[in-house]
Amino acid sequence: MSDPQHKPQPHSATLPELTDEERATYAWQLDLPGFGEDAQRRLKAATVLISRVGGLGGLVALQLAAAGVGRLILAHGGTLKPSDLNRQLLQTHDHLGKPRIENILRRLRELNPRIHLVGVQDNISDSNASALAQQADVIVDAAPLFEERLALNRASVQLKKPMVECAMYALEAHLTTFLPGRTGCLACLYPEPSPEWRRRFPVLGAVSGTVACMGAVEVVKIITGLAQPLAGTLLRMDLGSMRFERLTLRQRPGCSVCVPALTLTLTPTPTPTPTPAEAPPIVSTSKSKEYE
Repeated sequence: MSDPQHKPQPHSATLPELTDEERATYAWQLDLPGFGEDAQRRLKAATVLISRVGGLGGLVALQLAAAGVGRLILAHGGTLKPSDLNRQLLQTHDHLGKPRIENILRRLRELNPRIHLVGVQDNISDSNASALAQQADVIVDAAPLFEERLALNRASVQLKKPMVECAMYALEAHLTTFLPGRTGCLACLYPEPSPEWRRRFPVLGAVSGTVACMGAVEVVKIITGLAQPLAGTLLRMDLGSMRFERLTLRQRPGCSVCVPALTLTLTPTPTPTPTPAEAPPIVSTSKSKEYE
């Protein structure tokens, strides 16, 4: 069931109209039950900020561009390296050594020339997080480093912007949505950068792509109200065993960012008795899953 409180867009009377070309382009998703032209117009009116547009964030951007989100703000610094190409599907071999953001913008424009793209040739930091988040209706955090993630989280909470969290490590992934004022935040889970975290970690591109596509669905749900996002719920996935688990994110006092909302604990959400075609969920054994 949809929830109008998740729609950051104005009343339908003030939303941009669709052109005949847009109706033809988005025809198949316009047939979704509960979607229709009103939802498509909300996507057209929306702005989404994506922090890091690599193996994970790049697929989020690709899906949102295909879906017709009207404006994407894409923050990603650095130049393309050979080791990026196993997962960063917006990149091409002939672009090695050149700024990643250039290829990102080119590939997205080729897919959907009707949308507006803003490229930021830098990663998120305390110096730019608030200014970029201020322009967005929804934020997607797909950064690999805690400093970037926590800076964006602070901006999300301060500006009351919904933030979708997509993470992966090896064959595991997790997904949740933080709604400031209604749920906890990333700092509830990680108050400080982890001293054990290393920039390079095991990545299979198909795992990045799986959670990225699911993250894009979360963004569409928040913008359109098509269905309930994972607010207050962490979806954990082990793609090696194809086991899925939903964990309730509970708030406790102690978070320095979203006080008086608090620190998060993980409590398994009750699940139905499994049938032969429905394997029970398992608890991940990895210490944490980080952003790729």
